[in-house]
Amino acid sequence: MESPLVTVDNNLHEISVGGKPLLFHIPSTSIFERDALTGDILELLRKQSLTRSQVIATMVPRYQAEDVENAMDELRKLSLLAPTVNDAVVPFQPLELDRVPLTTVVLNVNTGCNLSCTYCYKEDLDTPQNQRKMEFETAKQSIDLLLSESPDQDRYNLVFFGGEPLSNLALIKAVIEYAEEYFSAAGKVVDFSLTTNATLLNEATIDYLNAHRVGIAVSIDGPKAYHDRNRITVGGQGTYETVEKKVKLLLSRYNSRPVGARVTLTTGITDIHAIWDHLFNTLGFAEVGFAPVTSGDIAEYNLRPEELSAVFDGMKRLGQLYLDAALENRSIGFSNMHQLMTDLHEGNKKALPCGAGVGMVAIDHAGGVNLCHRFTGSELPLLGTVDTGIDKPALNTFLNKRLDKTDTGCATCRIRNLCAGGCYHESYARYGDPIHPTYHYCDLMRDWVDFGIYVYTTIMEKNPGFYDRFLAPRRAG
Repeated sequence: MESPLVTVDNNLHEISVGGKPLLFHIPSTSIFERDALTGDILELLRKQSLTRSQVIATMVPRYQAEDVENAMDELRKLSLLAPTVNDAVVPFQPLELDRVPLTTVVLNVNTGCNLSCTYCYKEDLDTPQNQRKMEFETAKQSIDLLLSESPDQDRYNLVFFGGEPLSNLALIKAVIEYAEEYFSAAGKVVDFSLTTNATLLNEATIDYLNAHRVGIAVSIDGPKAYHDRNRITVGGQGTYETVEKKVKLLLSRYNSRPVGARVTLTTGITDIHAIWDHLFNTLGFAEVGFAPVTSGDIAEYNLRPEELSAVFDGMKRLGQLYLDAALENRSIGFSNMHQLMTDLHEGNKKALPCGAGVGMVAIDHAGGVNLCHRFTGSELPLLGTVDTGIDKPALNTFLNKRLDKTDTGCATCRIRNLCAGGCYHESYARYGDPIHPTYHYCDLMRDWVDFGIYVYTTIMEKNPGFYDRFLAPRRAG
C-alpha cells in the first residue's frame, strides 16, 4: 500500500530572483532553478497529502506521467518529499573525536596592548607594563600539539594574537624561523598571520613580515571621527593619525599577500558605506570586513536593535555595489560578501559555526588550550594544556551540545547550515552560555542570506568567471 507524501519544507527555501523561481536546498547549501513541474508538485502536496499515484493522476495530462515520476524521485532524493516530515530528519549522531583535525593554532603571544579600546572583549588584557608574554617553549609545545593531533595535513596555519602581538615581536620571529625549518623538514607547508593595531609597525618589521609572507589584518574602524571614538591609547588619546601613517607605510612596502581591514561596529557607528569607502578607496586596503558588536561586556557600546538593522541595511547597499562591480569583473573587497559568496559557490555546510575546537584552538600565554582566541582569560574551562594535551572528553561533550539542534530554533531554520547557531563567544557574552544560539539577530541573518542568494545567482548568470578570478585566489591565500 502506498504511503501518502508530504513536502519537507524545513529542507527547502523558495526565492525569486529576476522573476526566476529558485529553490535553495538547505541540506546541501545548493541553489537550483525550479521548473514549473517541480513547483506544481510542491504546491499540490502543501495543500493535501497524496500518494505517488494520486500525484501522477492529478498532474496528467498537463505533464507526462514519466516526467512527474522522475520529478518526484528527484525530490525524494533531495529529502524534499517524504511519507512524513520526520522521515526526512537525519537523527543526531554524537561526535567522538579521538584526534582533533587541527590545521590552525592561534598563539596568544602576550596579554599586553598599548591601546585601550573601549569595546575590547579580551578578558586577559593587560597594560604594556603588566603584560604576560608567551615563552618560546610554550610556542614549541603548541606546534608539537598541532602536529601530534593532526599529522596528516599538508598545510598548517600559525596565527599570532594578543594583546598587540607585535609587542612580542621577538617571539614571533623565533617561532617563524623555528616553524619554517620544522615544517619544511616534515614535508609540510606552514602559513603565518596576525591581527595588529598597526601602531608598532616600522620599515624593518614590515619587511620581515613581507619576506616571510605573514598575512596581516589591521584593526581600524574607519575615518578619524569613527576610529577615535573607541580605539584610544591607555592615556585616552585617539590613534587614527598614527594608524593612518603606519597603514600607508605598510601598504607601500608589503606586497606578499592582500592586507585586510577589520572594522568593529559599535553604537553610533553604522555608516557602512562611508567606512568602506575610506578604507578601500582612500587608504587602499584589499578587503574590508565588518564585525557588529551586539553582546559586548559593556552594554553601552552594543548596537541597539534599530542600529543593528541599519547595519544590515548598509551591508546590503554595499552588497549591491559589490554586485555591480562583479558584473564589470571588479572586486570592491567587501569581505563579508566575499565569504557568503564562497559559502554558496562551494556549497559549504556548517554543523558548527566555525572551526573553533575542531580545526583550530587557541593557546593562551601560559599554555592553556582554549576554544578560540576570544576565550583566553575567560571563565570557560580550558580544554587541556600544551603539557597534557587536549582534553578530548571535555571537547567532545562541548561540541555535541552545540551539534545537537533538537528543540532549538536552529533545527528548522533555513540558514542552519550557513550560520550553525552563531558565534560561541557572542552567545557566551550575551547569554553566559557558548552553546546558546544567537537568536537576537536570526531574522536579519536570514534576510542577509536571501540577499546573498540574489547576488550570487545574478553573478552566476551574467559573469560566472568572477568567482574563479576573485574567490579562488582569496581562498588560496
